Amino acid sequence: MSSLPSTGLQLRSLVTAAGKLELSLAEVPVTAPAADEVVVRLDAAPLNPSDLGLLLGAADLSTLRVQDFDGRPGAVADIPAQRMPMMAARVGEAMPVGNEGAGEVIAAGAGPAAQALLGKIVAVLPGGSYSQYRTVKADACLLLPPDATAVDGASCFVNPLTALGMVETMRREGHTGLVHTAAASNLGQMLNRICLKDSVPLVNIVRSPAQAKTLTDAGAKFVCDSSSPSFTNDLEAALDATGATLAFDAIGGGNLVSAILTAMEKVASRKAGAYSRYGSTTHKQAYIYGGLDLGPTVLNRAFGMAWGLGGWLLTPFLAKIGPEGAAALRARVAAELKTTFASHYTAELSLADALKPEAIAAYNRKATGEKYLITPNKGLGAR
Repeated sequence: MSSLPSTGLQLRSLVTAAGKLELSLAEVPVTAPAADEVVVRLDAAPLNPSDLGLLLGAADLSTLRVQDFDGRPGAVADIPAQRMPMMAARVGEAMPVGNEGAGEVIAAGAGPAAQALLGKIVAVLPGGSYSQYRTVKADACLLLPPDATAVDGASCFVNPLTALGMVETMRREGHTGLVHTAAASNLGQMLNRICLKDSVPLVNIVRSPAQAKTLTDAGAKFVCDSSSPSFTNDLEAALDATGATLAFDAIGGGNLVSAILTAMEKVASRKAGAYSRYGSTTHKQAYIYGGLDLGPTVLNRAFGMAWGLGGWLLTPFLAKIGPEGAAALRARVAAELKTTFASHYTAELSLADALKPEAIAAYNRKATGEKYLITPNKGLGAR
């Protein structure tokens, strides 16, 4: 315990009452572990789309500029006055950022579960993972296989459990096939591998020929390019072949969800036999789980009355399936970490690099297939 650092650096996001977003590196105490806790030196933490909302808030990124805080690199941007009401709940609170990460356990409490992890590489979902160190409960750690690195395990939770959660939701709700949008993303490629392995029919919707090729090269059987003139016909054919009646949408805004539900209804109506003014009796369900397009979700009601639209988030889903169900999903992730659940990164960024305007502009594009990794203990020494 004598070698435990007293402090470490942590990336924080602050919204001020004056309408500024301030991104800074704060020096925070490293908490010594209780009997059932460990201290993890975080060596890798992914930048997920879900992290960007907290990191960047409602700032106008065209106003982003460099600004040091306490001699450390940082950045500032203006928040338009009309957007400030949605930030009211977080004004004045410097919030740590980052959902998940991985690294070595460098200190452990006296309990046997904690001691068993000392010196091991683990993945964690601690919040504030863009930090050099985090103290967490031992039973919240996912022990990585002996040949896995922190980079291998950095994205163990959000994307893998989301992809598995989609398949599990399909099974629990009585559907037999899936539709997924923005399907060439890291998560989408992961879902494709799961569905191929588990023989689950999957319709992948992408936005360009290059993205379509990425998935077909990976063995995807049904890929529909929304930029193609034949998209509607291709989607109906894929739905007819797969029988998919459940969609997970990463985009949110626009009319794509409506187009999916309409195509599902057309396929179902052709098989229904008798005409009904209320449409088919086949239930069609869409869940929006992302916000790549923050505009309104437009529904053109051409899909009968047997349909549903809702939001889907990982944390409530895990609570719904309970500790045993969640543990089973986590065990599968660990077992298939370098195959089904492998993640690939566009670039690695130190904590300081992650605050540079050009880096923020790059990762905030949320470009399909691009994923960035923060390495909290590279580029800046421990304090």
